[in-house]
Amino acid sequence: MRLLVLFAAALFLTAANAQAQVYAPYDGYDEYDGYGYDDPYSPYPPPPCCETEPGYREPLQERREPSTLTGRGTIVIATLEHTLIYTTASGEQFAYPIAVGREGKQWYGSTRVVSKRMHPEWRPTASMRLKNPRLPPVVKAGPANPLGTRAIYLADGLLRIHGTNDPSSIGTNASSGCFRMYREDVEELYDMVHPGTRVIVQR
Repeated sequence: MRLLVLFAAALFLTAANAQAQVYAPYDGYDEYDGYGYDDPYSPYPPPPCCETEPGYREPLQERREPSTLTGRGTIVIATLEHTLIYTTASGEQFAYPIAVGREGKQWYGSTRVVSKRMHPEWRPTASMRLKNPRLPPVVKAGPANPLGTRAIYLADGLLRIHGTNDPSSIGTNASSGCFRMYREDVEELYDMVHPGTRVIVQR
């Protein structure tokens, strides 16, 4: 009888583990498919809290010296340098390493911050789920979420500056257009910028 109980318990644990999902960075999660992936004006509020897994640590990050003169209260993204520079209203500058879009997925021009969200949910579009049927309708906030702990929406919601669950991609051409940052960096930037902040994306 004891062997039967142990066998049943082992079978249950195996089935539970098989259903557990960790969503690796999806190659194409930030396609410009409209608001469906994570509508900043969605009726679904973010979870009340979100803590990272115990023992989770971001890798050490390299702060860079600003290399671009910009207007005050402006974000400049230097694509070739994989660097985001924010100049505050008082003239102080903050420079952060970022991941940018892959070749053919990069956008250049001037836009603005339209909204922000803490602990964003990720909502894959129908086309993403068609390409990858294993994707769920919603990935709640947490360490498995490809958007990280903060999202700053640009270009009327079609582009974002956000965190990532793949910090190794920072400093590379990795996304489908959005700009990824280390967790500590995006949280710092999130607290400083507000809707209406000008954003200039340069080569």
